[in-house]
Amino acid sequence: MYSALLPVDRDTDRAFHQATYVARLADGGTPVEATVLYVAPPNRFDRPEDVEFATLEGAATAADRLEEAGVSVERVVDTGGVPQQIIGTADERDADEIVMGGRKRTGVTRVLLGSTVQDVVLSADRPVTVTGGTVTLGTGRRDVLVPVDRDVDRALAQARYVANLPNATEHVHATVCYVFPHQDYAGAPPHEFADVDAAVEAATYLDGEGVAVDRLSLGGEVVSKLLDTAEDLDVDGIVVGGRKRSGVQQILLGSTSLDTTLSAKRPVTITG
Repeated sequence: MYSALLPVDRDTDRAFHQATYVARLADGGTPVEATVLYVAPPNRFDRPEDVEFATLEGAATAADRLEEAGVSVERVVDTGGVPQQIIGTADERDADEIVMGGRKRTGVTRVLLGSTVQDVVLSADRPVTVTGGTVTLGTGRRDVLVPVDRDVDRALAQARYVANLPNATEHVHATVCYVFPHQDYAGAPPHEFADVDAAVEAATYLDGEGVAVDRLSLGGEVVSKLLDTAEDLDVDGIVVGGRKRSGVQQILLGSTSLDTTLSAKRPVTITG
């Protein structure tokens, strides 16, 4: 059983997109269970027992959307520090991933991570998906783009996430991609996928797990190439790696992962 945690606030559109993403996970035929969590911040002075889940429009919208897709749903209301409660609930339920909503900054097209989303991404020890402003519920094969850098451990963490997706061997198609930074000029060196150990290891791992995988190498400005490739392939999601800050247990997003998360028009999963 694949398990997802959906922490929602009172924004109905965000909650709907989070639920749509999880409903797409269930499209592969493997059972999916979801916990829709609303955490009342301490300054609201709400006690969980005094808050009716059904009166929370965003939470109710997400739960109804999931049940329509055949996802088993648990409805939870809690209170306290919001990021801490989200991470604690994910740990208690051993969720395979946390699915967060993104925010849109007025007047521009980039998704601005809210403070709660950022805190969860930085602190969780499991994959976190940021759905952003739109999610399209497709059918059939689930296509994911897996952009890697030269860190083998990070690339393998990305590959393990993909292989763990519901019914990955039958339903998931991955494109492992490496972008040679700024090498898109005349006379640039060949863009050889086989020269990047991390990319080779990730693709080999997916092959070994029975997941269909393509190998792609490009040259250019990394984030713009990744975003263009995601659009060209019309992927369902982008799976990026996080970075560990030396000496502490928080994931520090590298600039490429952060810029991709902020700019992509489709869900981005940060694996850590």
